[in-house]
Amino acid sequence: MSSGFDPAPAFTHEPVLLRESLEALAIKPDGLYVDATLGAGGHAAHIAQRLTTGRLFGIDRDPEALRRAVQTLAPFEGRVVLLHGDYRNLDSLLPDGTRPDGVLFDLGVSSPQFDDPARGFSYRYDTRLDMRMNPNDPISAYEVVNQWPPEELRRILWAYGEEEYAPLIAAALIRRRAEAPIETTGQLAELVTRALPPKARRRKGHPAKQCFQALRMAVNDELAGIREGLRAAIGLLKPGGRLAAISFHSVEDRAVKTTLAEAARGCTCPPDFPVCVCGKTPLIALVTRKPLTAAPAELEQNRRAHSAKLRVAEKI
Repeated sequence: MSSGFDPAPAFTHEPVLLRESLEALAIKPDGLYVDATLGAGGHAAHIAQRLTTGRLFGIDRDPEALRRAVQTLAPFEGRVVLLHGDYRNLDSLLPDGTRPDGVLFDLGVSSPQFDDPARGFSYRYDTRLDMRMNPNDPISAYEVVNQWPPEELRRILWAYGEEEYAPLIAAALIRRRAEAPIETTGQLAELVTRALPPKARRRKGHPAKQCFQALRMAVNDELAGIREGLRAAIGLLKPGGRLAAISFHSVEDRAVKTTLAEAARGCTCPPDFPVCVCGKTPLIALVTRKPLTAAPAELEQNRRAHSAKLRVAEKI
């Protein structure tokens, strides 16, 4: 396996919507595939297992994920190439002339990132605010919470977390940071909880869940990345190649849905035009008009599958 990364201890987890993803990609033994969000390598291992003379490129922006993948994918030496980078830059990460038969996106934070207290993604641990998928990126959640202007905090809490109490939370953060920096996930979770009205503190899940989601997406510029990554994949795919994207909440799914819908559209001329003047033709055909979700058996075994949605498209 081609890799410039020292191995780290393997992390095992059950990949979400695995059967559905493999069927969507319609894997050919001699095909060329890209796992654009390698993570723990669960999906990648099952793709590589189905290859003979084919090859899989595994991409992740997190160096630690790539170190773990060295262990996970060791049995598939010669079939897998690991690349460090952001999937929005697919066209520059992959070798010139690469035309994949399939590209998989498993969006959002990975289980190892979320479960590692030092990464600062979760309100389950009291640790320094971070949330960077790539620890070498310049902006962490600490900078966002303590330095971004009030209007920008309100915007991201609503746009990325769909937090209806965004103004209350932003105001509480501004008041607190004027006294002292907000340094840890525990401090942030407590501030958010106290800022909410009593009825909101009783809503399903942790009261700070939507806030943490919004901050993570802002730190990693995830929405723009989703759109740019999907467009890059569509541009690279072979005719007949498949794109499969798994999302875990409505903000991600909406970005996937609208990006794929735009690529599947043809003419954009006003309906009263007698002939097309824009010249646009569809780039993809939507294989799934509605997203695929987990079967009951998977829902019983894997809690992460409950919110997962899979959308599939095929290059024209």
